[in-house]
Amino acid sequence: MKINMREWLNDLPKSKKAFPILSFPCVSLLGCTVKELISDSDRQAEGMVQVAKRTDSAAAIGFMDLSVEAECFGASIRISDDEVPTVTGRLIEDEEAANALSVPSVGSARTGLYIEAIRKAVPQITDRPVFAGMIGPFSLAARLLDVSEIMMDCYDEPEKVHTVLEKVTEFLINYARAFRDAGANGIMIAEPVAGLLSPALEAEFSAPYVKKIVDAVQDDFYPVIYHNCGDNVLRMIDSISSIGAAGYHFGNSIDLKEMLEKFPQDLPVMGNVDPAGILRMSNPETVREKTLELLENCSAYANFIPSSGCDVPPMTPWNNLDAFFGAVKEYYGK
Repeated sequence: MKINMREWLNDLPKSKKAFPILSFPCVSLLGCTVKELISDSDRQAEGMVQVAKRTDSAAAIGFMDLSVEAECFGASIRISDDEVPTVTGRLIEDEEAANALSVPSVGSARTGLYIEAIRKAVPQITDRPVFAGMIGPFSLAARLLDVSEIMMDCYDEPEKVHTVLEKVTEFLINYARAFRDAGANGIMIAEPVAGLLSPALEAEFSAPYVKKIVDAVQDDFYPVIYHNCGDNVLRMIDSISSIGAAGYHFGNSIDLKEMLEKFPQDLPVMGNVDPAGILRMSNPETVREKTLELLENCSAYANFIPSSGCDVPPMTPWNNLDAFFGAVKEYYGK
């Protein structure tokens, strides 16, 4: 489905539709485990189709499994039946290892499965755009260097960090292009670890590399949506908005109304119902209440789009998700 996606994003707030990061809860619709889902492109495609049939989401989105790219570089991951995979251990310990790090080919490890899932889902989802999802450069580097270690390395060994960032950015550009070639209408880049940095460090170690990806892949028919659910994003607005993404998505650790007050009004801003504490762990009435509260606080801003604060966990009850979409419809139907 060929769509001018820049126009679509600009018009999205007027549609009064939500766009949550919603894919993994398809496991209950398919009757499979997360482990089975992440190992099968047919299941992934069918999961995206079933979520699209079940919800009035503005767009479909692929699986935000932020272990895929690190595994492709050689990192070890932990897989379970009911949780999104996580990276374990540390792949790169010193500058020598950083220099020796090879840029893997796109399609190796499980990246090929995720690309094929998009390729298979797109022809079946014809009533809304389909976005792919991938990790951001600093967040990927942190999984290779270890999250705690990279925070110190930014001060003590910055050249090592930049070496890794150059390599992961090269890979991510190729990965984003592969999703575009597979038919995706756009891509969401998740850069949560950058939200833990100081504004100065984010401006040095994250924003320039995200901008390289945006400049390399984004056009009117393939926008980049930038996601950051870190605590410090309100202090990074100038840097984050300068990367040139077509849309922005923020987590529930911030006051989204405050972000909307400060963020450029011509850029779509999405968020931010708590995906774990509210959507996963509460009940339909609480979901409705919190969603209506978000809408009451933020709907006066013309660039606001209701969403989850981050990726919705796999075992989230569907009656809670139905309550989320029902609250959006209730509020805008007044």
